[in-house]
Amino acid sequence: MPKLLQVRDLTEAERTEVRRLAHSRTAAARLVERARIVWLSAEGQRVAAIAAEVGCHEQTVRLWLTRFSAAGVAGLADAPRAGGPATYTPAQIGAVVATALSDPQALGQPFGDWTYDRLEAYLNETAGIPIKRSRIQEVLVAEGLRWRQQEGWFGKRVDPDFATKRG
Repeated sequence: MPKLLQVRDLTEAERTEVRRLAHSRTAAARLVERARIVWLSAEGQRVAAIAAEVGCHEQTVRLWLTRFSAAGVAGLADAPRAGGPATYTPAQIGAVVATALSDPQALGQPFGDWTYDRLEAYLNETAGIPIKRSRIQEVLVAEGLRWRQQEGWFGKRVDPDFATKRG
């Protein structure tokens, strides 16, 4: 049989914050649910009754009561999750964006416009940033930049006298 678990006594500030979160309509749903668990436990309800009322497993109730008892209101927030380190430093990301926004001829390149392939080649060879074409696109989109299409046949007129001929 599981041990009886109840949340520790709340301070007045914790009681106010937990009550506010438990009854909030604008806070994140996860945070509201966790605050309700703590609030119901502080009101004297047992784990099984709290799990039935909130609609979660008893083990979930026990987890959040234990975390709250250890860390207070801050314990109700999501803990950092595991993950690998960032592949590119913020300086490298900045260099990619700055290069994409610069004039290629100012950087000594023989063309007038960047393409993803040209940008990839320049960053890999000259700037020393080992980045792929697809990642360049992701970085630029994340920065709010949209790559424009190259002008086709309807771009600049080849005939210099086009305006006079047209009238």
